[in-house]
Amino acid sequence: MNEDPSGPRRGWARRLDRTTAPYLYVAPFFVIFFAFGLFPLVYTAWVSLHRVSLSSPQQMDWVGFHNYSALLHNEFFWNALRNTITLGLLSTVPQLCLALGLAHLLNSRLRGRTFFRVAMLLPNATSVAAATLVFANLFGRDFGLINWVLHLLGVHPIAWESGRWTSQLAISTIVTWRWTGYNALIYLAAMQTIDSDLLEAAAIDGASEWQRFRHVTIPGLRPTILFTAVVSSIGATQLFGEPLLFGGVSGHLGGAGRQYQTLGLLLYDTGWFNQKLGQAAAIAWLMFALIVILVGIAALIIRRISRGTPFGRGDALVR
Repeated sequence: MNEDPSGPRRGWARRLDRTTAPYLYVAPFFVIFFAFGLFPLVYTAWVSLHRVSLSSPQQMDWVGFHNYSALLHNEFFWNALRNTITLGLLSTVPQLCLALGLAHLLNSRLRGRTFFRVAMLLPNATSVAAATLVFANLFGRDFGLINWVLHLLGVHPIAWESGRWTSQLAISTIVTWRWTGYNALIYLAAMQTIDSDLLEAAAIDGASEWQRFRHVTIPGLRPTILFTAVVSSIGATQLFGEPLLFGGVSGHLGGAGRQYQTLGLLLYDTGWFNQKLGQAAAIAWLMFALIVILVGIAALIIRRISRGTPFGRGDALVR
């Protein structure tokens, strides 16, 4: 009886399919990642070590770490870094607190919960340009609605765009309005994973609604709160669209006095207006380093939390 010569070929094809098919399935991701993720990152690091002008990007003069040292001695860089930190605090802290309260409200037996949950995402679905232009009009000095309400209360009109703290408060309001609902839905999903038996046991022990929220819900949300804090901090580090559009003509400077210039705006102004692509690339890598530091701090906190008890130190629910 003659053997079928196609049998060994079929076995070899099956073995080849088992060994190569998984790599072929994931290959498109890695191709796209290397082309649009890793290569631009590495090339930006290379550009940051050169003096490059936007008018002649093909001409690159090696300067080593001069761009970085120049930034560290540049007052505009430190001003942008301070503004980025203050804007991050002004937008992240109220945003997450409001999101936590809204999530707790939506987690209760509220009539029309589905409608409110969908409505929470509407601000996030609004474009940055539309939201910023609307809020810029609301915070207008002469015809803004905010100043009109303040005038009814006996407060003189405020030049929101001109002052350092007023402009940053206005911009942080835009960021808070856009992202509160998004974070609220994340907290809501995390709240629904908390064991209801813990809440029922606390209620039987006589704990009030606030005590159950503080001693059961909040400890159960610690990893989620930390995650949203890190993501919001990264977003604040990259803040660009809101301050750019809020300032109008002087938006790329962060205001006439650079009172709300962020690191993103400084990068944009340095690279595209001053045509210093090498320094702009250095700013981008310093922003990347800042994000890595934030993620590292978050990883340390998560490690400490994971070593402890899941719901705090076991304190009594009712004090």
